[in-house]
Amino acid sequence: MKPILSEAEINALIYGMHGAPFSLLGMHETGKKRPGTVARVFRPYATKAELVRTADGKAFEMPRIHADGLYELFFPNEKPFAYRLRLTWFDGTAAEVEDPYRFPLQLTDLDMYLLGEGTNYRSYSKMGAHPRTVDGVDGVHFAVWAPNAIRVSVVGWFNNWDGRIHPMQQRGSTGLWELFVPHLKPGDLYKFEVKGHQDFLAQKADPYAFASELRPRSASMVWDIEKYEWEDAGWMSARKNKHWLEEPISVYEVHLGSWRRDPDEDNRMLTYRELADTLIPYVKKMGYTHIETLPVSEHPFDGSWGYQTIGYYSPTSRFGTPDDFKYFVDRCHQEGIGVIVDWVPAHFPKDGHGLAYFDGTHLYEHDDPRLGEHKDWGTYIFNYGRNEVRAFLLSNAIFLADVYHVDGLRVDAVASMLYLDYSRNEGEWIPNKFGGRENLEAVDFLKKFNEIIHVEYPGFLTFAEESTAWPMVSRPVYLGGLGFDLKWNMGWMNDTLDYMQKDPLFRKYHHHEMTFSLIYAFNENFILPFSHDEVVHGKGSMLSKMPGDMWQQFANQRLLYAFLYAHPGKKLTFMGMEIGQWREWQHNESLDWHLLQYDSHAGLQRLARDLNEMLKGFGCLHQIDFSWEGFEWIDLNDWENSMLITLRKGKEPDDLLVCGFNFTPVPRQGYRLGVPRPGVYEEVLNTDAAIYGGSGVGNPRFISSEPVAWQGRDHSIPVVMPPLGGAYFRYRPDMQGPV
Repeated sequence: MKPILSEAEINALIYGMHGAPFSLLGMHETGKKRPGTVARVFRPYATKAELVRTADGKAFEMPRIHADGLYELFFPNEKPFAYRLRLTWFDGTAAEVEDPYRFPLQLTDLDMYLLGEGTNYRSYSKMGAHPRTVDGVDGVHFAVWAPNAIRVSVVGWFNNWDGRIHPMQQRGSTGLWELFVPHLKPGDLYKFEVKGHQDFLAQKADPYAFASELRPRSASMVWDIEKYEWEDAGWMSARKNKHWLEEPISVYEVHLGSWRRDPDEDNRMLTYRELADTLIPYVKKMGYTHIETLPVSEHPFDGSWGYQTIGYYSPTSRFGTPDDFKYFVDRCHQEGIGVIVDWVPAHFPKDGHGLAYFDGTHLYEHDDPRLGEHKDWGTYIFNYGRNEVRAFLLSNAIFLADVYHVDGLRVDAVASMLYLDYSRNEGEWIPNKFGGRENLEAVDFLKKFNEIIHVEYPGFLTFAEESTAWPMVSRPVYLGGLGFDLKWNMGWMNDTLDYMQKDPLFRKYHHHEMTFSLIYAFNENFILPFSHDEVVHGKGSMLSKMPGDMWQQFANQRLLYAFLYAHPGKKLTFMGMEIGQWREWQHNESLDWHLLQYDSHAGLQRLARDLNEMLKGFGCLHQIDFSWEGFEWIDLNDWENSMLITLRKGKEPDDLLVCGFNFTPVPRQGYRLGVPRPGVYEEVLNTDAAIYGGSGVGNPRFISSEPVAWQGRDHSIPVVMPPLGGAYFRYRPDMQGPV
């Protein structure tokens, strides 16, 4: 019998050019001119195809109408019925399978409308690969956005990576493609083969993939994101009521691949579950409140540290499965530790299997390199003005909070998003519609991100790595701000490190580099970062930056830590700084944990732990970080002695801490500190104490004030200020009289 299909339709299927396979494949009524039902299947690797009627098990052999494996069978005067396919392969084996093209399409008109409008901020619930049961059959539903493609197919081992076998259905003009593939299951690998105009053909990883193949392979992996059973309900409930700006926050920034490695297994990286058993107890012992991971989203190049992301919805397989990462977060919460994830919506790499040129056009990125390319990083910039792109990123933020229970996102490279002329010369950028340099679409995106995430998840934290003077980064959107909770204080970090690297002999000439930050300290809600960026690219480790001999280097770093914790603002330090890592950080090597056998390194670690405990225990060190009500200068002008004296204040009137800092190696005997009230003061910290590896220059535990006016105060206490040391003196209203 002559095929019902036209030659053009046959060729479109055979050569993978058809965007609506459901109109041809599967089972269809033929109409009045030739009443009946026709069934078609295209399986290039089958030598024989039979249609097996479900009702009675009767098998009908399907005639081959094209040598490449297109089969067609006509049932005159019959209505469509339930069936399966029996396929015989080249080796003579046969298998009964379900036909993907007999199942109904799953995306509704409302789904497509919301996805196209860009207002479905949980688009991951529809897009990507979802295990599901349709008409009683288990399989996986796939959906992808590729509006300029001629044809999109699901490919994998299940079809020999042949894009002709499982073409997806294009849904109208939405740019969405979908297909339910029966028999597939979690763990199966797949990609989308995208055929575009001008001979474009590429196999792309799923932008919404929930899991990925271990690099250097790049396939996506089907995963059931709903099967994990969480045990952190207590933490998640309590987080909703947290007023984090008044809480202690001390963040331990970690690169999971190099915090610790297994020396017995060829320097192997630890898994998420191994890190749960090692990193979490360490962080808890050290007193940090949060772990911040460098990006854990899937990325092809280890040397990017995760900042060149391919799989935004896929925790990197370097350390295990998505459930393993959930286990890590779950364990953190059970131990009272928050989890912040580094998030990179500013740019993405050009790797062929990724988002770049996804459907043969600049889809996720701008087509004009003056808008769409970061020359510094060799990456593309997201087109924030496109609804589907904005929804992709906003949904990703919701996804991390919803599916992985993360407690915050640190947004990388915010400055590069805000400015159209970022790192560009004249003529290399395009002004906005008002003629300015501000990226209005990126600004709107960041505001929307902060609005949505805070409404959906009370207690969730957002951090901006933003290094310019853009106003109101950490102010609410309804007041005109960008809506972040905290902004990295890059100016404070740069000024402080610049000062600390100077020879103490010359520090007095740069004294106000250490006081300048208080001019703007309360313009934003700042977190004070000593991050991974300060110990890479030839900058050396934190300890190696310090001047002087070895003793002075350790003393300087202890002093720096004390200054950090007494300064208004939340705290962040990168792994290794707390143990006195000598070497610059290497992403492919473990930290030098063996250094802790030496007293100087162990002492520095103990100081870091004690400061974290003080931060949590003393309200004056965390309750009022963002206004002058929590801070006073006692003396900021003793430049000749390179001394700074500050006062931290808590919500309770008697919660007071006088902090002194001596930035020279000269002990200051009989140095007077003006105090806010008469009474007894307790030395609660001295960075020169022997337990920290210092020389032991210090004070009696309790010191009574004297009615000697000093530094603008009516009373003062005589103290010894240790060399290259910091000391904290806590007001003790519960102790009366001289001591």
